[in-house]
Amino acid sequence: MNSFRKRTYTGVQEFFGDLCFLLARFKQVRKIMSGKGLDSAFRERLMLAVTRVNDCRHCIRFHTKAALDEGMAQEEIRQFLAGEYDHCPETQMEAVLFAERWAHAGGQAEAEDLKNLISSYGAETAQNIQIALRIIRAGNLTGNSIDALLFKISLGRWGNG
Repeated sequence: MNSFRKRTYTGVQEFFGDLCFLLARFKQVRKIMSGKGLDSAFRERLMLAVTRVNDCRHCIRFHTKAALDEGMAQEEIRQFLAGEYDHCPETQMEAVLFAERWAHAGGQAEAEDLKNLISSYGAETAQNIQIALRIIRAGNLTGNSIDALLFKISLGRWGNG
């Protein structure tokens, strides 16, 4: 049996850390997800960039549809899921690249990256970007953790390892 290679939660404490972070900011989460804290297409670009890194099959499916619903072209979505950002609006590129680096670093931002994000987008939008990233990270790692469990109990037949 092959091993499960996708990013997952390393333990219950990490899961509850994300959950508590999001619950403590519930009003902001609702605002962001309703398209009021961030432009909805911008939010979907950020979420696709993080989802590509974490490779959550459930989130890829969901956010591909959400991105289409927000007016993103199929080609742009395909490129985002390949880590290519040719069609990304220039005004969003810095945040998308920040999201990708953040996801590769396991949900951690370099101080200089964070400083640049705030400088480019302002403190409120930068905070909304970070909350959006935490939302998708929680979704990605939850989906992948469930898939890892399915993979393990089915001896590799389920869970899309």
